[in-house]
Amino acid sequence: MTGARQDVVIKIFGDDLDKLAKSAAELGELIKTVDGAQNLYIEPITGMPQVVISYKRDQIAKYGFHINAINKAINMGFAGQSAGMYYEGERRFDLVVRLDGNNKQNINDIQNLLIASPTGMQIPLKELADVSIVNGPNQIQREDAKRRIIVGFNVKDKDIQTVVEELKLKVDKSLKFEPGYYIKYGGSYENLNDAKARLSLVVPIALAMIFVLLYIAFKSIKESLIIYTAIPLSAIGGILLLASRGLPFSISAGVGFIALFGIAVLNGIVLLSEFNSIRKSGVTDPIKIILKGTHARLRPVLMTAFVASFGFIPMALSNGAGAAVQRPLATVVIGGLMSATFLTLFLLPIIYYLMIKNENKKLGLSKVIPNAKSLIIGGLLLFSIGGNAQEIPFTQAQERIKAENLNLKYQRGLVNRNKQAENETTVLGPTSFSAGFGQLNGPYYDTNFGVEQTLQFPTVYSKLKQVAKKNSAISEMQLKSSEDLLQRDLHNLYVQYTIASKKMVILSFADSI
Repeated sequence: MTGARQDVVIKIFGDDLDKLAKSAAELGELIKTVDGAQNLYIEPITGMPQVVISYKRDQIAKYGFHINAINKAINMGFAGQSAGMYYEGERRFDLVVRLDGNNKQNINDIQNLLIASPTGMQIPLKELADVSIVNGPNQIQREDAKRRIIVGFNVKDKDIQTVVEELKLKVDKSLKFEPGYYIKYGGSYENLNDAKARLSLVVPIALAMIFVLLYIAFKSIKESLIIYTAIPLSAIGGILLLASRGLPFSISAGVGFIALFGIAVLNGIVLLSEFNSIRKSGVTDPIKIILKGTHARLRPVLMTAFVASFGFIPMALSNGAGAAVQRPLATVVIGGLMSATFLTLFLLPIIYYLMIKNENKKLGLSKVIPNAKSLIIGGLLLFSIGGNAQEIPFTQAQERIKAENLNLKYQRGLVNRNKQAENETTVLGPTSFSAGFGQLNGPYYDTNFGVEQTLQFPTVYSKLKQVAKKNSAISEMQLKSSEDLLQRDLHNLYVQYTIASKKMVILSFADSI
């Protein structure tokens, strides 16, 4: 596209070809001093030999020549001129007179060309003009209606941007261009800048889409942010492995980071989904949730990371055609997955534990877990409600009464309903479709289709979710309060039963006496 095959192409614009050639030569000397620049190429714009005839007007006047006659003779000798027509049947041809090829081999032939004077004398051309050979323009390249010359070079063992930035400093310091002359950097460096501009738009869009998809999946900004921590964790490994291999940041490396972010997020999704599933099953202890979830999902997490990493190893070690594109991309993915997998397995459970702990503290449920344990550890005996007294274990009595108590059943249903309402705050209303066919907008038949969807303002959904969470927390607290009251009544009954049993023993002993 730029007219050169080098990595970096520098264009010098101006009007005078000689000044352009001089500036290109000076720039070439500067490029030789830049570390990493090699295979210097300066576009040749001169070197085309030309025969230049400069008339001696005093000699022409002396011999009585007219310049037009001399021009005609020279043109006839080298280009040829028609001297008549030749007819052959119905066809006709021009008879062209010009010098034979053997008589115009070198400059002496031109200098000795005889020109007939008005008096009939044959005067050699060297008496009437200076004949010389000079180097003229070989080619004149233009761009943006300006003449330009190209200076190009390749880059080795360094990244293009570093080399060009170093060259720019030297050019600004050493080269001074006249008004109307300026310099422009192109080639792979120009492509790099264009691609960076595109990546600066593509990467934020990709990151935003990842977050939106996470929010759709988990219906929680907190949980989405927890999984989102895998992105900076993966970027750490990608950058470190690039630096350790001495590879510069390139466009393929930028694309590798985009692919890496998507793969790294999968590990967080796998872990957090399992944590939430265990939590919904009734386990409330954060430590048990984390230990059980990581034990169940360790193999899928490692499989996700290692399968992708092993698949990129051939690209990371390639040295053939396309290796310059493959190596940075594969290196970023492998290094990023190594760090993301290791750090995700350690940091994500810690962040999840802190989130649950803070939620319990805000909702006033910090003592729910020990109280739940105390409900399991009970006394020894309790009588059943019925005509025939029967001794059963106190723990069994607690569990049976808690399961059959109508008030607790109602409150458990209320808790489940409030939990479900948390996930229904972002459910959209029904979508309506419409269609029409006929002469609706004029005398011709036309077809109309319509889709209508009602959406609330975005903050409404977040406020509804907060209200649902508060209602859920209140219902859980009410359930806990009812369980505590029931436990108190059970303990009072147990104490009354124990006292009555002791009294019965004493009375039986007194009666026997």
